[in-house]
Amino acid sequence: MDNLLGILTLALFGYLYWQQRRQTEFAQRFIEQRCENLGLQLLTIARGSHKLKDKKGKWNWHTVYWFEFSASGQDAYQGYVVMKGFRAMHFHVPPHHMPE
Repeated sequence: MDNLLGILTLALFGYLYWQQRRQTEFAQRFIEQRCENLGLQLLTIARGSHKLKDKKGKWNWHTVYWFEFSASGQDAYQGYVVMKGFRAMHFHVPPHHMPE
């Protein structure tokens, strides 16, 4: 019985890891497309924190991904996207200077 419990636990962690990797790939594709549409140069992407509650206090699991971008190649700004499952729920780009 202990072996079965250990195998199930290992399988659960493997599944959660695999789902997290898939979510990261979806987030990366979404951020790349959004930056391209806005005419921004994407610099870096990093997975931030996992949260259990949203800003309204509702319970739901979501992950925050931070990214750095440049508008002119000389500057750098930081934005974020909130992913719930494989969907982007919120995309934030701070005010930035656009080149002429």
